[in-house]
Amino acid sequence: MTWAVWITGLPGSGKTVLAQHVRTMLADEGIAPVKVLELDEIRKFITPTPTYSEEEREIVYAALVYMAKLLVESGIPVIIDATGNRRRYRERARARISKFAEVYVKCPLDLCMERERGRSAEHAPSGIYAKTTEQGATVPGVNVPYEAPVNPEVVVDSETMQVEASARKVVAFIRGWYGKTV
Repeated sequence: MTWAVWITGLPGSGKTVLAQHVRTMLADEGIAPVKVLELDEIRKFITPTPTYSEEEREIVYAALVYMAKLLVESGIPVIIDATGNRRRYRERARARISKFAEVYVKCPLDLCMERERGRSAEHAPSGIYAKTTEQGATVPGVNVPYEAPVNPEVVVDSETMQVEASARKVVAFIRGWYGKTV
């Protein structure tokens, strides 16, 4: 059985670290291989000098959904690690991928900003929130809307939950698809 889980939330909310923990826990439980599609890494190939315009985001998210769909159809479970600031991007995935779920990483904007200032993410651009005052800035949750999921299958509050507990909650949901208990 294969599936796609989209981990969404504001930049700096903890999506990437959660995705990596979930993949590791699933591998430890014998649910593997799981492919993590980290949009910040993929974007470097699709748009090497990104503008983050609405048009560019439409293209990038459509490509991301298509990649996830192909992997799922090939029998590879997928974790999508992407802000997906517009609900329509995630709904596009839900419509095209037969077994799909959203995980919402809930985190206050001020905490996301604080975390982002100190993070050393491998693929994410640095100084995202520092750019919010620049003319033409398009930072989700500040300059452009971030539309939180209406009915996500899983919600983790990264302000109050530790990464391990959040990952266990996501893994429990995924294992439920397999009819197993945690």
